[in-house]
Amino acid sequence: MSDHKKISIVCFSGDFDKIVAAYTIATGAAATNREVTMFFTFWGLNALKKQQGHSWLGKDFLSRMFNFLMGGRKSLPLSRLNFAGISPMLMTGMMKKNNVATLPELIEAADALGIRIYACEMAMQILGVTKDDLVDSVQEVVGVATFLNESEDAHIIFI
Repeated sequence: MSDHKKISIVCFSGDFDKIVAAYTIATGAAATNREVTMFFTFWGLNALKKQQGHSWLGKDFLSRMFNFLMGGRKSLPLSRLNFAGISPMLMTGMMKKNNVATLPELIEAADALGIRIYACEMAMQILGVTKDDLVDSVQEVVGVATFLNESEDAHIIFI
């Protein structure tokens, strides 16, 4: 068993507040000298798309429709009280007003802290998303077995 503390976060929700929570935990853990891995799958992949709004990614009709409807980082809904998409903007304003790191700032901090970002190969295949569709901070596209091997002896959190 490793002496270094490890945490792995599975991001399977595409909700704004849940992605913010995942990055808050990840950056806090990395700042306290933990080794951190984030694994984005299904709806969580929206936070990693280069196209930040709605776009027609995918190879076939269904994958293009799913990707368009899900959008990207700027289209992440709040899990409760989304109010037709305005709530993430309101929440970001509240975060700034209270000197709390916003999602773009948390993502930048994750990069600076060396947090490993993985994208789920299976979910990408189903949704017709390629590595070229994702931001450069994605180190690898991996399957579950690789993620689990990388997360050995880690605390795994699902968000």
